Amino acid sequence: MRVLGVDPGLTRCGVGVVEGVAGRPLTMRGVGVVRTPADAELGHRLVAIEQGIEKWLDEYRPEFVAVERVFSQHNVRTVMGTAQASAVAMLCASRRGIPVALHTPSEVKAAVTGSGRADKAQVGAMVTRLLRLDAPPRPADAADALALAICHIWRAPAHNRLQQAVALHASKPATAPKGRIA
Repeated sequence: MRVLGVDPGLTRCGVGVVEGVAGRPLTMRGVGVVRTPADAELGHRLVAIEQGIEKWLDEYRPEFVAVERVFSQHNVRTVMGTAQASAVAMLCASRRGIPVALHTPSEVKAAVTGSGRADKAQVGAMVTRLLRLDAPPRPADAADALALAICHIWRAPAHNRLQQAVALHASKPATAPKGRIA
């Protein structure tokens, strides 16, 4: 499985590609950051993020895209920018028919470090260890993108089984309980 992880942001949008399957060593295929100038017009920044993500999709051809789920923060402006960058990543993937998964920051931290409250340094250290890298990817947005991809690879099998069970249950006709008149 090849996954593009996206840590959305307007100034720095982390991107990282990881390949592998749960239970086996994983391989980093690429890592980086799509940057936009903080003083640029919002529309131009979103286009730059789109173009950057499209290049990553063209070059690495992921089977899935894992995006950090936007969560509420005190700074509404930051949340809005993150949500807009997140939407661009989802749009780019969906346009190509690539499935998108959203993972919360605490879910990613727990998957990679064992603690949903891990700090950026702990996430970077574990990403470095799990992918057998010489040093943590910089900036932290890049390491976070790799952590998202790792999280998805490890959690996708269980998530897929759950979705299949729900679909199977939904496809069965409803029956009246025994002993009752319907």
